[in-house]
Amino acid sequence: MDETTEVQTFNREKLSVLLPTYNNAELIRDCLESVKWADEILVVDSFSTDETPAICREYGARVIQRAYDQSANQKNWAIPQCAHAWVLQIDTDERLEPGLHEEIEQALHQAPPDVDGYWLPFKHHVLGQWVRECGLYPEYHLRLFRKAAGRFQDREVHAHLEVPGQVATLRRHILHYGMPYITKQLSNLDRYSRYQADQLKKQGKRFHWYQLILRPVVVFLYYYFWKRGFRAGYRGLLLAASNATFDFWAHAKLWELTTLRLKASPK
Repeated sequence: MDETTEVQTFNREKLSVLLPTYNNAELIRDCLESVKWADEILVVDSFSTDETPAICREYGARVIQRAYDQSANQKNWAIPQCAHAWVLQIDTDERLEPGLHEEIEQALHQAPPDVDGYWLPFKHHVLGQWVRECGLYPEYHLRLFRKAAGRFQDREVHAHLEVPGQVATLRRHILHYGMPYITKQLSNLDRYSRYQADQLKKQGKRFHWYQLILRPVVVFLYYYFWKRGFRAGYRGLLLAASNATFDFWAHAKLWELTTLRLKASPK
């Protein structure tokens, strides 16, 4: 008699994957491969000029487009347009670790009614290698949630998802490849430091000259020594320097947004 392999299936609520994109044709296939099992892939695209939308449609994704103004706004606009009750939000430089698909299936099969979301642990890869130091592990993000309950914070950068109910935790990881090479990190630093400056201004923060001298030094020492970046070799050095540089440029751009532009404004 031929041996057959029984595949366990779950009678679960359906799942939408929410994927924000912009000119990600170079890396998006790996992301799509890891979530192609979902009941829906909803892509919210910021009018890409490369093949990103076409590649997404190859995987059966539904592509909607909106001009980008802010990450949280982009995702909050798209969440109600997801077709199903549960949403998994993932970025183009992220992948599901083997086994996470099955864990999500089981979680949705037996989700208690008072649980509105699930924390997912992350493994951050820097220049091709998983790095635990510099505060990168363990790190959890709320990415799997009930559509009716989840919304992202109103922040210019690093907005986290919030839900009113209980949050459980899954074991398998999302693999994040946010720093595949140094040039991309430098580009991210320029962009995200501007967002952080906008956030500081929104919060009414004022610029002080010592922020450009003292804060970057403290940030570097914190990540390199207190968070044991030195144990990650040159990757830890790059991460500590990147965090210090981010802080420097965020406050320099706050100065530009407030003090410098205020002085340059006509009376």
